[in-house]
Amino acid sequence: MKELLIRNGRVIDPASGRDGIADVFIRNELIVAVGDRIDAAGAAVFDATGLVVAPGFIDMHVHLREPGFEYSETIETGCRAAAAGGFTSICCMPNTSPINDSATVTSYIVDRARQHGIVNVFPIGAITKNSAGEELAAIGSMKAAGAVAISDDGRPVMNARVMRRALETAHSFDMPVINHCEDLHLSAGGDMHEGTESMRLGLRGIPSASEDVMVARDILLAEVTGAQYHVAHISSRHSVEMVNFARRRGLSVTCEVTPHHFALADTDMAPYDSNYKMKPPLRSRCDASAVIDGIVSGAVDAIATDHAPHPGSEKMQEFEKCPFGIIGLETALGLSLEYLVHTGRIPLSRLVALFTTGPARILKLKRGTLGAGCAADLTIFDPERSWTYDVNRSASKSRNSPFDGRSFRGGPVATMVDGSFVWQAE
Repeated sequence: MKELLIRNGRVIDPASGRDGIADVFIRNELIVAVGDRIDAAGAAVFDATGLVVAPGFIDMHVHLREPGFEYSETIETGCRAAAAGGFTSICCMPNTSPINDSATVTSYIVDRARQHGIVNVFPIGAITKNSAGEELAAIGSMKAAGAVAISDDGRPVMNARVMRRALETAHSFDMPVINHCEDLHLSAGGDMHEGTESMRLGLRGIPSASEDVMVARDILLAEVTGAQYHVAHISSRHSVEMVNFARRRGLSVTCEVTPHHFALADTDMAPYDSNYKMKPPLRSRCDASAVIDGIVSGAVDAIATDHAPHPGSEKMQEFEKCPFGIIGLETALGLSLEYLVHTGRIPLSRLVALFTTGPARILKLKRGTLGAGCAADLTIFDPERSWTYDVNRSASKSRNSPFDGRSFRGGPVATMVDGSFVWQAE
């Protein structure tokens, strides 16, 4: 029998409302108790004095690239990067090869994660077959195999009728539909946010309206169908306003934001540096501020990384030719502390909720809490820890990050999954 007492940490558990100095007692894979001065004679002790002890962080939007693109990332390396970032659970998008549009592929991912992953992996299945936007995928059988949501992330469903049927079908299976909101006609050929900076750099623009019109369409369809609808990586001020409007109307509409969309704006881009190319693109400073306002107001439900690894052979091309996306698992907490907590915009408890109860509620995961009898998934971090991100030491197979060499105030110290430490800071 393995017993561990995590002593004297600041325990923040938004699910129970706890925020204060306490001990956490763990036996084998489960949390036994959380309280003051727990007597656990014979148990191993982890001194968390000065540290925050939180439920294991959940990233509801990552790309693990396996199967098919293992040269960019694997389930094993992606899980190691997640653990180094303080995440105990990650949800992987279906744009693999083959696309995760069937129970066969879903089962493969679940099995590979069980064999090689050091954190929990929850697959997200495709909305349509081959993510082609024409015919619905096998939603029910994917759920039975372990899928927790459906999305054609990166290839938005342009046909409104197909999207309506997807929402209706997912509603019958009590699953959320996650959409990458982008009107492909409006964004066609674009490489960065459409604005003064794109004109100055001579790069083709992606207007924020390309996101806004898709969010508006889908909110209307969510109202028609009564389905649970989630906006992935929201980036524009109008989209945040529309999500707020939908919530006031009582619709089951949620959204997530990535750290790079509130930490950076198009004016922060190093000219023609492909590490700053992602979708949605870095928006204007006004949009980035509106996203933070949405976090503060409660319009935003979760922080997710959209961890999108690409090898240097693909990413280090001309800006117009390279693929969209950056890695983000290991820098998410540091950026969130810097721009949200240390600036006084939100308290630590709200930040922890964005990484735990928010995504757990959306995806109906039995994670994200420190309740007795729950899985012993914990994220332990130091809000004041000084460290510098070295992308060449990343656990990911890819190196496409704009934050290489960035110094942070605050970051993860240890990550525990099912009662065992899977990562600890050096």
